[in-house]
Amino acid sequence: MEKGNLSIHSENILPIIKKWLYSDMDIFARELVSNGVDAITKLKKLVELGEAAHISNDEEYAVHVWVDKEKKQLIFEDNGIGMTADEIKEYINQIAFSGATAFMEQYSSNTGAEIIGHFGLGFYSSFMVSDKVQIDTLSFKEGSTAERWICEGGIEYSMEASDKTTRGTTITLYLGDEYSQGDNNFLDIYKIRSILLKYCGFMPVPIFVDEIKEEEEEKQDVADVQVVDSVDGAEMETDDEAIETKQPEPINDTSPLWLKVAKDCTDEEYKEFYRKVFTDFNEPLFWIHLNMDYPVRLKGILYFPKLKHDLEYIEGQVKLFNNQVFVADNIKEVIPEYLLLLKGVIDCPDLPLNVSRSFLQADSTVKTMSGHISKKVADKLNGLFKKDREAYNKYWDDIAPFIKYGCIKERDLYDKIKGSVLYKTISGKYKTLEEFTNEFSTSEKKTVYYVTNEQLQSQYIQMFKDQELEAVLLHTNLDAPFISYLEQYEPDVKFNRIDADITDALKETAQDEQNETNEEQEKSNEVLQTRFREILNNEKLGIKTESLKSSDISSVMLLSEQSLRMQEMSKMFGGGQLPPGMFEEELTMVLNNNHSLVKKLLSIHTDDSRKDDVALIVEHLYDLAMLSHKPLPTEQMSKFIRRSNKILELVI
Repeated sequence: MEKGNLSIHSENILPIIKKWLYSDMDIFARELVSNGVDAITKLKKLVELGEAAHISNDEEYAVHVWVDKEKKQLIFEDNGIGMTADEIKEYINQIAFSGATAFMEQYSSNTGAEIIGHFGLGFYSSFMVSDKVQIDTLSFKEGSTAERWICEGGIEYSMEASDKTTRGTTITLYLGDEYSQGDNNFLDIYKIRSILLKYCGFMPVPIFVDEIKEEEEEKQDVADVQVVDSVDGAEMETDDEAIETKQPEPINDTSPLWLKVAKDCTDEEYKEFYRKVFTDFNEPLFWIHLNMDYPVRLKGILYFPKLKHDLEYIEGQVKLFNNQVFVADNIKEVIPEYLLLLKGVIDCPDLPLNVSRSFLQADSTVKTMSGHISKKVADKLNGLFKKDREAYNKYWDDIAPFIKYGCIKERDLYDKIKGSVLYKTISGKYKTLEEFTNEFSTSEKKTVYYVTNEQLQSQYIQMFKDQELEAVLLHTNLDAPFISYLEQYEPDVKFNRIDADITDALKETAQDEQNETNEEQEKSNEVLQTRFREILNNEKLGIKTESLKSSDISSVMLLSEQSLRMQEMSKMFGGGQLPPGMFEEELTMVLNNNHSLVKKLLSIHTDDSRKDDVALIVEHLYDLAMLSHKPLPTEQMSKFIRRSNKILELVI
């Protein structure tokens, strides 16, 4: 028996690995299975190169994971390349020496071998959950002898001959009480299957998971299979030949869809893959198949799901893989932030990971990947817009939050797809900004009127529809920052909410008809404003008269665009609450000269003998205007109802 010390610089290296190397405790399973897959990949490569001619090229390769509850053992077994005693000393005893790196350097001129491990620390993750780790291995090299390596978590190890008779490596973890019971019970067959499905569900070698049972349990399992039917009390033995032993199936898909060529994949395959990976039975809208070979290798599929309109409720999932090994969800360094609203998988063998494979190192590769993915998304959207505008219009309501968020986060994306950004109008049409302004804006400063709440702003919408005017619907929390962003980069465009201004197209030239000068009009408005402020006890209310084309509307309330923007921004960033006194509403009440009630008011508002009638009309016109702006507070609504009843009585 040979004994020695691990070649390390600190006696505390294993406790450090155990506590700090990995972010998640269950990653040890991924690392050990990855090592087994690496061992098989190396062997298959050597067989192809003729350096292991005594091994059949048709041999079935697999990684097996066994759970032995009785002995508190987790066993990871592969039939890969195996190790000699010298290789154990080189790759296991010298911590952080990567066998994968050495292999790749030796066979760098022969492409095709995709080795997962790079760092030599993956094996030592086994000590995160184990009191003792045992390796039994037999090298593929002819004449090799089986070797056993044992370490109990310190710096001491022992090596001796092993009784292993088959090629490959078996790693046995002896779990302590902390990891063999309770929430951290890694001997739970369902838990370990779930972990391996998460990390290893698409590895390129079949992975089998099973449970080692005692002889009595196995006999009982066989007895349970021998089904006996009873007909009228007579027992009938089931024919043994009719009993089929169910063949074990690997838990993983060794040829995931993203590795295939896009033209060879059917729509149903894409949808089935989506359902399987994301457990989402709503069909995705469409998808992008990524395939990049230079300057970095990258494959993947990004799905556009049906998105909810409120950004805060959107939660995507982009799974990042390295050589078919799951690394993490939603890594922002690789995936542009706006793409995290989508669902998909991205596999990059060139991903510059650190020792734990879970965190990225700073590298230009990452920026290259992110830029490429963003470009592919822009190309897909632009292509769909140009080739199938009708389908693109149908998708728009679902993908709009994603696109708007992406434009805000990345100027480059906006520059690429701004011609494909749509706006839904109040008549149900979908227009680009250029199409909308060319058709509906005639002034040099192109004004786009927009609606945030179709119900509350219904009166204004009807005014627009009556005059065959258009406005766009912008009713998500994201729209306020989005239009501010647009105005920054499109200086000739101005967005106005539909209740922030009265466009000239809604007005008549009443002043000319009445031969009233602007000066006289302003003076009349001042007198009227004073009277309204006195009656309503509101010194900040603005009043003006306009001759609107619609004679059915008596009054409307306008709120300054600046106040509207502040309110919308507060909903997104301040939970809808503003500090008292901040951004108070700047209200202006517009009276329609063409409405009979307003005409009557204008004729009597200076008559002191009609003071009560004037007050009644003023209060009612104000409430009617406010109702077109937002719901009335409870007390004000009660007064409005009482006043309405009084007016009806007067009419009777």
